[in-house]
Amino acid sequence: QVQLVESGGGLVQAGGSLRLSCAVSGISVSGSVMGWYRQVPGKQRELVATITRLGDTTYAGSEKGRFTISRDDAKNTVYLQMNSLKVGDTAVYYCKASQTYGYYWGQGTQVTVSS
Repeated sequence: QVQLVESGGGLVQAGGSLRLSCAVSGISVSGSVMGWYRQVPGKQRELVATITRLGDTTYAGSEKGRFTISRDDAKNTVYLQMNSLKVGDTAVYYCKASQTYGYYWGQGTQVTVSS
């Protein structure tokens, strides 16, 4: 059974930092394309960052330079380091694992940035 469990969300002031974790079981993060997405009520889920099997990373929009995606193959965990947080970063953050024949989502973790 594949499980993705996000953690590390919470309430932080603008300008602060958080590190999200996505602990994966049932598949290997090194054998998947791993991604972080976020969603606010009433809007579609949007891509934040991805990391490929080879370790190549991509970032969407304004997150580049503020957010860093990484993974620890030994812990089978993916991280999202978020710095210089803005009120507009407030959302539920989801982890996604994509493989050739399917994909899996975590349950999400809430990030709230206050002004």
